[in-house]
Amino acid sequence: MTAIDRNREFAGKTVLVTGAGKGIGHATVHLLIERGARVIALSRSAADLDALKNETGCETIAVDLADAHAAREAARAVQPVDLLVNNAGIAILEPFLDTSVEAFDLTMNVNLRATMIVAQECAKSMIARGVGGSIVNVSSLSANVGFALHAAYCASKGGLDAMTRVMANELGPHGIRVNAVLPTVTMTPMGERAWSDPAKAGPMLARIPMNRFVQPVEVARTIAYLLSDDSSMVSGVSLLVDGGFQSC
Repeated sequence: MTAIDRNREFAGKTVLVTGAGKGIGHATVHLLIERGARVIALSRSAADLDALKNETGCETIAVDLADAHAAREAARAVQPVDLLVNNAGIAILEPFLDTSVEAFDLTMNVNLRATMIVAQECAKSMIARGVGGSIVNVSSLSANVGFALHAAYCASKGGLDAMTRVMANELGPHGIRVNAVLPTVTMTPMGERAWSDPAKAGPMLARIPMNRFVQPVEVARTIAYLLSDDSSMVSGVSLLVDGGFQSC
């Protein structure tokens, strides 16, 4: 694909990106707009969205996805969309023995339940319109690896991968592809907070053959691939973006 073709890759497509205010979502909005998409950016922070709109010209909607009713209403309000990136997520770091019910429930509500709700509304609209589509759920290497202090987070991402496979199974007959991307530690604000301690980051880096953490734009490029026609027969996949971590 030439540079000119790449700039038109998503021309005529409307993409909803959740968790768009920072990190992977922020990078994904920039990349998709560069490639011709109309993007609707969803985040809890109105200030983040205002900055993103000024940077890219995207459309925005502010909502707290921990609120199931608000999440559904927001997802319905933005229809019709052609493509969906479920990126919103939180990480509350606590030892397993001290993980609170409140932290566990909040993590599940944002990382897993909201993904289900938003995807339901997007998929229902696609089916009603008789069109296919592509959904990408942003999961994590934590779906496969039990990192200390990440009990709720790991559980939510493991559930997200399982739900992705069910979605691919049930939505495939309607021409809707569903995949997950599983980055290793990503240098987002959340990732930097969780892995800023060299004593913690050092052993993790030692297990990554490429000897570095991933940048948000690298995950965004992977998301764009899974949204695009280049991956037209790829569905139900949990695609690692981990620099070879799980190859060792």
